[in-house]
Amino acid sequence: MLVFKNKWFNRWARDEDIPDSVLCGAAKDLTEGKVEADLGGCLFKKRLPRPGAGKSGGYRVVVGYKKPNTARIIFLYAFAKNTKANMSAKEETALSLVAESFVSATDKQLQKLLTSNAIKEVQCHD
Repeated sequence: MLVFKNKWFNRWARDEDIPDSVLCGAAKDLTEGKVEADLGGCLFKKRLPRPGAGKSGGYRVVVGYKKPNTARIIFLYAFAKNTKANMSAKEETALSLVAESFVSATDKQLQKLLTSNAIKEVQCHD
């Protein structure tokens, strides 16, 4: 399983003190079908806990993943439940396009995204 985060998500996770180990756990849950919502296409919504707290007051993250055809997962967007109820239809459409492009990218395109720092690999060690 290869796990990535886009540039925006990487900055958000750093600012919110979300360690890569939490993202790895969420990615594993996703591959096992443990998600809060299947938004269609390659888009899923997953809950993450706040550091030192539980999931109920935590974050909602939007993840791109195509089951079961690929082992690539990308964290795209996040918001705190207490500041935003849900995504707008425009946000969901845009994120869906990004997710589709990511999961269908070639290895060469993926490498270019990594080299340009548009995405960052999350180091998951099972």
